[in-house]
Amino acid sequence: MSRVGNKPIDIPTGVKAELKGSSVTISGPLGNLQMNFNPRIKVEVNNSERRILVKNDQPEDRLSKQLHGTTRALIANMIVGVSQGYEKKMEIYGTGYSVKEQGGKLTFHIGFSRPIERVIPKGLKVNIEVSATRGDEVPAKLTLTSTDKQLLGQFAADVRKVRPPEPYKAKGIRYADEHIRRKVGKAFTSGTA
Repeated sequence: MSRVGNKPIDIPTGVKAELKGSSVTISGPLGNLQMNFNPRIKVEVNNSERRILVKNDQPEDRLSKQLHGTTRALIANMIVGVSQGYEKKMEIYGTGYSVKEQGGKLTFHIGFSRPIERVIPKGLKVNIEVSATRGDEVPAKLTLTSTDKQLLGQFAADVRKVRPPEPYKAKGIRYADEHIRRKVGKAFTSGTA
């Protein structure tokens, strides 16, 4: 029995939920999201109590148990997304590194022989606070915002993968709250022997 799956999902004011077959649509002030769920799971939308219940009729089936909590969590994330939205802050460290947005693409100048481009997916917004680094101490900063938590996380991971932070000077692209485990560089001895 899934403890997460059994918790009812409250629908805040300004958010509407519709159920059609095995598809649930959530609409709110920030946009609309739609998800198809597995027919093994039953979803009930109670508009009078402003609640969504996710039920599992086959609690002994392993796949149904797995889908129960996952479906409930995904619907809850959709409700938070259309009512509040999600954001992910990222930083770029490294001398001379920069980022800019043009034509629906993010262009990174991060130490390669050519700029690296990533297409910004539909439904995701990018806000660049600081476009270029200043030395190794002041990073370039950008904020990604979206109503879709999965789309936001996937794009942020793709951006980080362009140049992950290296362990010696921690240069590269990282999440703002990420901690980099640093390694000690080579130790040089004085040449007196």
